[in-house]
Order: sequence, then C-alpha cells, then structure tokens
Amino acid sequence: MTEHKPYRVLLYYKYVPIEDHEAFAKDHLKFCKDLGLKGRILVAHEGINGTVSGTWEQTQEYMDTLKSDPRFKDIVFKIDEADGHAFKKMFVRPRNEIVSLKLNDDLDPNQITGKHLPPKEFLKYLQQDDVVVIDARNDYETQIGHFRNAIIPDVKAFRDLPKWIRENLSDAKDKKVLTYCTGGIRCEKFTGFLIKEGFKDVNQLEGGIVEYGKDPEVQGRLYDGKCYVFDERISVPVNRTDEDVVISHCHHCGKEVDRLVNCANPECNRQYVCCPECEEKYHRSCSDECREHPRNRFELERKQAVQHN
Repeated sequence: MTEHKPYRVLLYYKYVPIEDHEAFAKDHLKFCKDLGLKGRILVAHEGINGTVSGTWEQTQEYMDTLKSDPRFKDIVFKIDEADGHAFKKMFVRPRNEIVSLKLNDDLDPNQITGKHLPPKEFLKYLQQDDVVVIDARNDYETQIGHFRNAIIPDVKAFRDLPKWIRENLSDAKDKKVLTYCTGGIRCEKFTGFLIKEGFKDVNQLEGGIVEYGKDPEVQGRLYDGKCYVFDERISVPVNRTDEDVVISHCHHCGKEVDRLVNCANPECNRQYVCCPECEEKYHRSCSDECREHPRNRFELERKQAVQHN
C-alpha cells in the first residue's frame, strides 16, 4: 500500500458570476484561516482562482464545503501530495479579473472558449505536422520548461499576449492551434481571444500542464523541463518518461539546472535560473548591482542566521 504524504496542495478555478465578490472574499478568508489552510485565492465578479495547502482533513473539508455551494458544485480540483504547506500565509484578495488580459471587451469563457483536449488527444495533435502550439504563460515560467517545438511568446505578463499574437501570428489563423498553460485557467480566456481574432481551429489542453503530467498513459511525454507553479515549491516535474531533460542553464555559470530563485535585491526580485553553488557565490543576485545593493536579502538572512546560532 502506497504511503501518502501528510499534506495536499489544491489548484482550482471556476468561471462563475459572484455577486458582491469583495464580501465573498472577506468571508472566504475567515473560512480558510479557521480551517488552517495557507495559500492564495483571487475572487472577482467572474469567478474564483486559487491554490491552497493543508492537511488531508483540512483540504477535504475545504473541497466538500466549496462544492456544497451550487455555484461551485462542479469545480475541478487538481491535487498534489506534499510534505508540508506550500505557502507561508493565507490570502484571499478581491480583483477585477481572476486572470487579466486587459481587453476593452472582456471575454466570458462560459460563452466563448476553445475546444478542451484531454492529455491523450493533445499528445496526438502535438505529433502532427502543421500544428501551431502556443505557450500561454509568462517568460519567467517558460524558461524552465515547455512543450517541445512550442511557440514561446516573449511576454512578461499574460495581458501582453494579445498584442504579441497580433504582431507575430496573424498568418496562422487557418491552422490548428493548440494552447496550454499551468492549470488551464489562462487558456479559457486566451482561446476565446483567438477565436474572436479569427483563428478557425482553436484547442486547449484540458487541466493544463499539471494534469498532463499526471495522466497514466501520456506520462508527460514531449514536455521538456519542469512546470513553474505559484507556491513555495516553485516547480514540479512533468515528464515521467526516460525522455525527461533539463532545458535551462544557470544564469551565472551555464550549468544545466532547472532551479529558480528570486534575486535577493528587494527592488529587483527577478526570478532566474541559478545553481546552489552560484547562489552562494553571487549572493542570490542576478547582477553585480543587485549583489551590492544595501538591502540585499541574502546578506541580511546570513547575518540573522549567525545571530540566531
């Protein structure tokens, strides 16, 4: 019998109207804190988007309670086992959108979105010629992993994607398009945008990269590297075959590594690829300027550790 890890991490979203989303967010924060969960949840008029961690009992009660609300009865939870919390605190924040494309005419995925492809079907199309595969994530996410032969837009934020598509892929409107993101939420809106732009055959990976890597038949095939996640884990494995490779290199020494760190300069905070040796050598800083910054967190943390010991 397989032994379970003591904690679980839940990733989920649901596009559904939420009246007075600010009041909902306030009540939901209290509920999560009372349960003992930690994580980050965004709530808007258009729905909910969250990642939380807790014990098996805590996460089960959370899922059961959310599903007891008619608005969320069919919400899908992506579940990972963990050794401990994946977050340090619990936040529930009201927002204008749960994912932001910043379009003048916003999209409702319940009205317009691409065709959902389960992992096995997505893999089938991945291997066909004349298919356009678009990564819908930001550049700091794609640097450590992506699908083989995918188009990687040079965007720092999801809201920059429409402009990039208009400038670079307007000639692909008659081709079969496959899109993917971490858990699926961004593709719900992104594919709707593509359809409104005139793309004829628009498809999205159901459940995102996270579920693709868990599919027992697919086993993450044709995904190279790791998947960036928005919690303390930073990245999770996807490809569970012998084809698994490391595609990223240390910013300083060039060694193959898929390890991300936040620059210790609080005014920079850039996430970049860094091996453990260079993190120590360069004080977890992406540049000389950041290393010499008077509030460099690496130096402060080191001094605090010395004082504590």
